[in-house]
Amino acid sequence: MTLTLNLPPELEQYLIQEAQQQGLSVEAMTLRLLAKSIAVEQKQSEAADVLQSWIDEDVEDQQATGQYLLQALDEDRLSDRQLFPPELKGITW
Repeated sequence: MTLTLNLPPELEQYLIQEAQQQGLSVEAMTLRLLAKSIAVEQKQSEAADVLQSWIDEDVEDQQATGQYLLQALDEDRLSDRQLFPPELKGITW
């Protein structure tokens, strides 16, 4: 595919300098930068999808696990004072 772009002078100068430093043509440098940018964006999108899938997983299971963890932490203490008292839920934790 042939693509014609009108670049601002600063961007054009940047591409020329980068191409010279890498020993590439301006076209090759532009393709390299474009491919790298697309690859980074795809990885970010994939990571966001994975994180969203973790968030969307069984919410009830996550809540049950959280409740168990809080209970276990409260029970496994030398003090009778609870770390996570129910009356402070939403206030301090």
